[in-house]
Amino acid sequence: MSTTRSRAPKLNRKLHRLGAVVAAAPLLVVILSGLLLQVKKQWSFVQPPTARGAAPELLVDWGTILEAAQSVGEAGVASWDDVDRIDVRPAGGMLKLLAHSGWELQIDTGTGMVLSSSYRRSDLIEAIHDGSFFGGNLIKLWVFLPAALILLGLWVSGVYLWLLPYLVKRRRKTRG
Repeated sequence: MSTTRSRAPKLNRKLHRLGAVVAAAPLLVVILSGLLLQVKKQWSFVQPPTARGAAPELLVDWGTILEAAQSVGEAGVASWDDVDRIDVRPAGGMLKLLAHSGWELQIDTGTGMVLSSSYRRSDLIEAIHDGSFFGGNLIKLWVFLPAALILLGLWVSGVYLWLLPYLVKRRRKTRG
């Protein structure tokens, strides 16, 4: 029985090291992209700052919104097919139109004027963060999910390795 107990910590250390090597690259991607996402509201490189419009309600029609989006050439909006989504912010008097090109247009909900147009990187960084950027659900589920599970195992084995000297010390005190 004592040989089994003495093998367990050694096996745990080996598995801990192996898990760290296997999960290193995906976890580095998750950590670095996560750091960028943490500061997306503070760093305009990641996500444009939110502008404020004049009217606290939606007064413009869909045609006006599309015309405003078409007026910004970099956004590449020719029709509604080029629009990924629209996020209406009534309290701020504006809406965010996100184009498939990655451009974010902030449009005043009262006048239909473009308040801001910038390239938005946060969606790209989120796709990198969850692994879908590298090959959709296949990489997300077969590389990044196992890496997360390995990280959980590393955390558990790391806590065990950290506690082990204290547990051994306590066991020695109770025996003698």
